[in-house]
This record gives sequence, C-alpha cells and structure tokens, in this order.
Amino acid sequence: MNSVSMETKRRYHAKVRRSNYQASMALEGINVDPQAPKADKADVLAKYTKYKAR
Repeated sequence: MNSVSMETKRRYHAKVRRSNYQASMALEGINVDPQAPKADKADVLAKYTKYKAR
C-alpha cells in the first residue's frame, strides 16, 4: 500500500482550498489575480492602524 506523508496531504489541501476560494470569488463576480503579491501581517497592520479610531 502506498502511504502518503502528512506534509503531502497538507500541501494538497492548501492547493484545493485556494482553488475553491478562487472559484467561489469568480462566482460572486470578484476577480482575484493568483499572481498578485500577498500582503504580510505588517503591511496590513500598517494600513489599518492609520484609520484607528481614537
């Protein structure tokens, strides 16, 4: 019997999850560019801290 490693299963699940997300967004009419650079946590925090209510 061919055993599949847990890391292979994790990578497969992440790939399918991304694919499903893109398909869901397309059904809603939102185009998501898979090649677009991803924002990291620091970029997101920097963007929204300037709008923080005081």
